Amino acid sequence: MGIVEKIKEIEEEMARTQKNKATEYHLGLLKAKLARYRAQLLEPTSKSGGAGTGFDVQKSGDARVALIGFPSVGKSTLLSKCTHTVSESAAYEFTTLTAIPGVLEYEGARIQLLDLPGIVEGASQGRGRGRQVVATAKTADLILIMLDATKSEEQRRLLEIELDAVGIRLNKKRPDVVFKRKTTGGITINKTVPLTKTDEKTIRSILASYKLHNCDVMIREDITTDEFIDVLIGTRKYVPCLYVYNKIDAISLEQMDKLAREDHTVVISCELGLNLDYLIERMWNELDLVKVYTKKRGAHPDLSDPICLRKGASVEGVCNGIHRSLAANFRYALVWGKSSKFNPHAQKVGLNHHVADDDVVSTFAYVLVRRILLDAK
Repeated sequence: MGIVEKIKEIEEEMARTQKNKATEYHLGLLKAKLARYRAQLLEPTSKSGGAGTGFDVQKSGDARVALIGFPSVGKSTLLSKCTHTVSESAAYEFTTLTAIPGVLEYEGARIQLLDLPGIVEGASQGRGRGRQVVATAKTADLILIMLDATKSEEQRRLLEIELDAVGIRLNKKRPDVVFKRKTTGGITINKTVPLTKTDEKTIRSILASYKLHNCDVMIREDITTDEFIDVLIGTRKYVPCLYVYNKIDAISLEQMDKLAREDHTVVISCELGLNLDYLIERMWNELDLVKVYTKKRGAHPDLSDPICLRKGASVEGVCNGIHRSLAANFRYALVWGKSSKFNPHAQKVGLNHHVADDDVVSTFAYVLVRRILLDAK
């Protein structure tokens, strides 16, 4: 029996099993086994086969946004409208057969938009080019799920199932669980909150199914069985997501209003160019980037070319954004802005200082001193 058949058999057994307190332990074992088989399906251990072909698209810009959806929902049209890249679009399905990148410039940042081929149901098991699509989606900083507003909500549910099956968790945070392997001592489970969605017996059985007999587990939030399995596997990708409903010009005002009020949702019309500015603004907010401006000694800050970093980045990230050798020769930096203790005046900081949005940073390095010493030798 192949892996796909085993996955289907477990899914059928889970569907037949009633969900209650008595079956919680059995369902936990099934979920652990299902996650293990899915991992084998995505990353086969056998090396006998030839190497697969993926989408060879270099990651560029300050962030990457992946467009995912079923065929003919408007992904290529959105890419052409928002960037200077022309992606072929037509009235038939599967117009796009490979990943097409484009660059969106907004607030001084360069955001890479990636138009991926349309996926079909069963993509997580290899149908179509599903594996390449979802593998590329794992490298994205934000996922835009493109949906057809004229079709049912089933399309959204199916896409969520496909992405969940390959380990992409949409709009979720990593569980606050610490897992550490050890050589001896058995299993130690500590928790700071009562567990209402699972129990210690189920956790121990899942650890045993993964042949983990010596480890420490610290649980700091009320997690589910699925979340604990995600922590054990350790390859899950937690990605923010926006659900973009296209073709709103073909539905009623009441339907559009209902869709627009849902969480993490934007309604647009690519054909008529409706609400695209708001979509770009929402993308910027979801990416949560921080703009930092650089300043030379005795000069005004360069406000035309900011360095874009992740929220929570430090001065070291600013140095790497200027030049990769700057951090190694770093002396100190002067920071003006929200992160400065003496705002509006400058603060002298080190590499570990966290910068805030719209900060101005002036860095000082040992480059000149090293050159003088080298010349003296």
